[in-house]
Amino acid sequence: MSRRHKQPVGKSWRIDETYIEVKGQWKYLYRAVDKAGKTIDFLFRATRDKVAARRFFKKPIARNGVPETIILDKSGSNLATLHAVNAERETPITIRQVKYLNNVVEQDHRAIKRITRPTLGFKDLRCARIILSGIEVMHMIRKGQIKTEIGTHPSSAEQFYSMVR
Repeated sequence: MSRRHKQPVGKSWRIDETYIEVKGQWKYLYRAVDKAGKTIDFLFRATRDKVAARRFFKKPIARNGVPETIILDKSGSNLATLHAVNAERETPITIRQVKYLNNVVEQDHRAIKRITRPTLGFKDLRCARIILSGIEVMHMIRKGQIKTEIGTHPSSAEQFYSMVR
């Protein structure tokens, strides 16, 4: 989704990854939401390591600006990546590892899992990326994250088609 369609997000981010089955193997969907539950960004990767985490962090920071605070679970690769990102910056991003503050993103995973679970897993990594991108965009539309003209109340389908034009 292009940035011109999306509303701005907050400065306190919750970051987590969830598992999606592809060809009988678990792959990783990295997701970031802000304090209010707005989706910031997502990335689907085959591995869960420092390289994947670094690629994920670069994308939302480039698109949405630098957050003040990032809240993580106990993931070692995410923490190591954020320490590396902070080492390159003059003003570091505050990192918090508080289990219960990450519940916003954990609950947001449920919407994605609810849609992907009945599919019995994906057969191809590339197809899974494409389908998950569509699911994430529709999830953002349902959460009201797409800019609309003041005074209008377009349906989800109308919002989706307005992004294509």
